[in-house]
Amino acid sequence: MNSLMSQPWFWPTAIVVVVLPVALLLLNELQQYLSRRHSSYARPVALLRNAVLPALALLILVDQLNDSDAEATWPRLAATMFGFLVILFALSGANAALFGHARAGSWRERLPSIFIDLGRLIVIAIGLGVLFSWVWGTDIGGLFAAVGVTSIVIGLAVQTAVGPVIAGLFLLFEQPFRIGDWLDTPSGKGRVLEVNWRSIHIDTGNGIQIVPNATLAGASFTNLSRVHGAAFYTTATLTFAADDRPGTVVETLKAVADALPTKLGDVDSRVSALGAGEYRVSVPVGSPAEEGSTKNALLQRTWYAARRAGLHLDEADGGFGDDTAHTATQPRRIASALGLDEDTVAEMIADSRRLIYCQGEIVQEVGSVPDALAFILAGELELTVITDIGEQVAVGRLEVGDYIGTTALTRQPVLTGAVALSDTTLLAIPRRAISSVVQGNPQLARMLGEAIELRRRAAEEARGAQVQPG
Repeated sequence: MNSLMSQPWFWPTAIVVVVLPVALLLLNELQQYLSRRHSSYARPVALLRNAVLPALALLILVDQLNDSDAEATWPRLAATMFGFLVILFALSGANAALFGHARAGSWRERLPSIFIDLGRLIVIAIGLGVLFSWVWGTDIGGLFAAVGVTSIVIGLAVQTAVGPVIAGLFLLFEQPFRIGDWLDTPSGKGRVLEVNWRSIHIDTGNGIQIVPNATLAGASFTNLSRVHGAAFYTTATLTFAADDRPGTVVETLKAVADALPTKLGDVDSRVSALGAGEYRVSVPVGSPAEEGSTKNALLQRTWYAARRAGLHLDEADGGFGDDTAHTATQPRRIASALGLDEDTVAEMIADSRRLIYCQGEIVQEVGSVPDALAFILAGELELTVITDIGEQVAVGRLEVGDYIGTTALTRQPVLTGAVALSDTTLLAIPRRAISSVVQGNPQLARMLGEAIELRRRAAEEARGAQVQPG
């Protein structure tokens, strides 16, 4: 037994036959464990198991074939292959250690991949040079010197062309923007779709604009997605007549801005008086992608709100409608809906107001207390309720001749809201006018009570719970 163990081939063979299988089994279990945990070290462990250890075993076996000069070449080849795999394993491990779990915002997370690739290429070149010098006895000092001199000459010759590329690479390293950010650049405005070592692809809405990195590196641009606050603000400047009360204007604009569907619910809108009849409205939105639609809705709804409030947007004179002329033909329709005679209705609507709403505007808030009974003269409304989980659901529609604000006399909060489905005109009859008519017409009180009960039931069915009438 001692004579067998004293043979020069015994221990290398034992390592290959016994140690290698055990090591492969252990590494296989370790690699599967790391893969289940999505660890960045799973890849270098797999490389060690599948390539480095088998190459080491091959080197150990081939190294025994050193009886002749011809056969001595095979150990060198095996050593070269093993050394190259060791270099790759070391690079893979270093990559996992440095960049596998890089914290957001750190230099390791911001480092562009091209810098990593260049560093990997340099390490491989140096490693191969040292490997060939060690295994084959090659003098590589002269080769490195020649490569260095050549690099300097080429760098000086192409410095004008390479300079912008280097500037672009440093821009990528700084990372003042990411994919999905909105940029406002001298050449265009849009969302970043792709970033590579040469250029940036920006979706402007009218095509994809290709902007060289060097162009952005040498110019000033705005990243609209990075704001020092809770949200990105869409801003518009509106002009009213100098005679319009600033308090009323600010209150109206604030109400319009807060009711926009794209406004962030947890951030307040801002309205500032600039003087000379100008007001700046800032609406918080989720991203710059919603800027255009938000500004369009703001301008459109402000036109309607200004007319309801008697304000003069863009210093407009008149154009608010002649209520008397418009409501002259309405008494017959309202009388039919309420079961009253036309003379009574004509007297009742003498103090009424005509209100106009655009599509999507909230006409009646859930839980509000109406101060008037409003008849639909044109357009269509959708009745909505808020469920117990905070969702808004539709429970019905109202057309021309129908009315809202049924709890105006009882002064109770309404359970159903109303949203305009199209341009809608309402005739709002104030509470005092309705009250005087109800006192002399008990059937009108019963009709309004039945309408309240119907809408209460509709709200109950939608919400799935007992609620107070409204």
